[in-house]
Amino acid sequence: MLSVQRMRPFFTSQEDFRLRLVFAYQYFSIIKGGEVYQFVPTEGKEIVVNVKSLQVENLGEVFVFQRGSRFIRLPLYQLLLISDLHLHLTTLLEGTLNLKIPMLAVVTEEAALLIEELEAQNSLRMIDYALETNNVALFTQLTEGLHEF
Repeated sequence: MLSVQRMRPFFTSQEDFRLRLVFAYQYFSIIKGGEVYQFVPTEGKEIVVNVKSLQVENLGEVFVFQRGSRFIRLPLYQLLLISDLHLHLTTLLEGTLNLKIPMLAVVTEEAALLIEELEAQNSLRMIDYALETNNVALFTQLTEGLHEF
């Protein structure tokens, strides 16, 4: 997985409901395998976001990153999938447009229920593991918490 180290647009413009974020050297860098790759504006150099739908419109744009003689070419859609770029975009959009992207109460409740369900499943797996490995201390610790429910 890649992570974005720095992402600051060199130039920003808004045309109707589209926001263009243009990047240049030293304004965009990623980390892959503990190494920093700097953005090189040889191919794609902008991200276009639809302000109404908050969707990236130019997903086919290819971004190039360089470290020494090594290059990484990534289409924007792939960069969004395998990195934390969306988090940086959200931060940029909030700062640029003074948007407050509200988290719907329904989504928050669903997330809380999903987390609760995953934690319960994990507890059961841990109990199974304690039984398989004959770990009495772990089994006792895990089952004592079940009495609270």
